[in-house]
Amino acid sequence: MKMLRRAPVEVDEENPYWVSFSDIMAALVVIFILASLVLLMQLVEIKTLASEEFRRLQEAQKVRQSIVEEVIRNLDAQGISIQVSEDLSVIRIPDKVLGFESGAYDISSKHRETGLAIGRVLLDAIKKDNRIEFLDTVFIEGHTDSRPHYGRPGKGNWGLSTFRAISLWELWRTELAEGGWLQQVKNVDGKALFSVSGYGPSRPAVPAATTEEMHSQNRRVDVRITIRRPITEVNTVLGEL
Repeated sequence: MKMLRRAPVEVDEENPYWVSFSDIMAALVVIFILASLVLLMQLVEIKTLASEEFRRLQEAQKVRQSIVEEVIRNLDAQGISIQVSEDLSVIRIPDKVLGFESGAYDISSKHRETGLAIGRVLLDAIKKDNRIEFLDTVFIEGHTDSRPHYGRPGKGNWGLSTFRAISLWELWRTELAEGGWLQQVKNVDGKALFSVSGYGPSRPAVPAATTEEMHSQNRRVDVRITIRRPITEVNTVLGEL
């Protein structure tokens, strides 16, 4: 009885398209390892950038705090009482410090020197030790209480608050020795450092004011100092992932 033998399967060793399953898996493992290494390197880079930007942000916050504390200390030594926000980012100049009459936006003559003293102290603090490189904008902001105003300069409380902020800015620009510098100084992005705006009653220091004392706290000019927030480098790396 003859045994039937199955003919051996011939493998075409010269066929370039033939790859074993184990070879495919090995290649995938290599690709996965390489991709993981690239991702790990990118994550390390992001962590390094984030740590550096957090350090710079903390440094900028300390610079702003130093500016505000110096302004408060030096003005207090001159007998000028102003206020600050809890986060030490806003210097609040009460209405009575600048002597604004009810419904008026001109700084009274007997309060002009006080307004100039505030400007001098603020500029001295900002110009010290290259602090400008940490700042984005210095806003001079006018605010009113919630009671309606229908007199000059028009536009109700919005117009009144804006013109009061402009009055302080114009006083500094025209009568301080650094007036020209004020107009020309830029932040590191090449944009004007100082800006003026009016918010009317929309951002009260004391919400739902009911007494004259509460209303008086809402009538003010704020100097808001904003700092640079260096996040562009991290976003660039994240966009490449």
